[in-house]
Amino acid sequence: MNRDELVSFLDEYLQISAYPDKSSNGLQVEGKEEVKRVAFAVDTTLKTIERAAKAGTDMMVVHHGMIWGGLEYVTGFHYKRLKALIESGLNLYVAHLPLDAHPEVGNNIGLLRLLGLEPKQPFGEYRGLSIGFYGEFNEAQPIEKVAQVIAEKLDTTVKTYKFGKREIRTVGAVSGAGAFALEEAHRREIDLLITGEFGHADYLTALDLPQSVLVAGHYKTETLGVKSLMELVREKLGLSVFFIDEPTGL
Repeated sequence: MNRDELVSFLDEYLQISAYPDKSSNGLQVEGKEEVKRVAFAVDTTLKTIERAAKAGTDMMVVHHGMIWGGLEYVTGFHYKRLKALIESGLNLYVAHLPLDAHPEVGNNIGLLRLLGLEPKQPFGEYRGLSIGFYGEFNEAQPIEKVAQVIAEKLDTTVKTYKFGKREIRTVGAVSGAGAFALEEAHRREIDLLITGEFGHADYLTALDLPQSVLVAGHYKTETLGVKSLMELVREKLGLSVFFIDEPTGL
């Protein structure tokens, strides 16, 4: 498949231009014109680039790209990554917020669906756009049961902060660094926020609101979108695809 045709498909499907995102979404680094095999990964690192190149891929599609707000200097690890991409001829395509927010293959719709929930409304406002969703159980579930399902289905360690409701009816999902949605969750009376990472200040905010939270790992909560997009590309475009798993434990 021609690279530009694939890029156009991804740009349109993910609505790349709709998101105020400093991560330079879309085709970040141009490589081979013909794409037969595509690697999908959460992160752009020297290791994921080398694994993609070794496997004979023509493009990497990632959630976390290489360029955040522009590159001023191509030195150090930036140089190593860019050199590896250029020497291997790999295209690098990035979908950050667009992949969090997508209503079909996104990270946050994926988190809800792990629990058997469909989105009720958008949730998690970031720079004027909601990038998450919330859903509702038919019957309230113990927070421990919700945590167990997420832990098992994501194969991750879940930390549970029972500062608010312990019987959960409504669940908001914002993957990765989604603690910015704590106050919105409390204001909208959403019983539980599921996110990826949780800092010292986030803990204190959740405690004082109070707001119950499940923290399932930045990396693990953001594998859902790239894997779902990978399957879509396989089914719709007939390209050879594979997932590069490089967990950080965070």
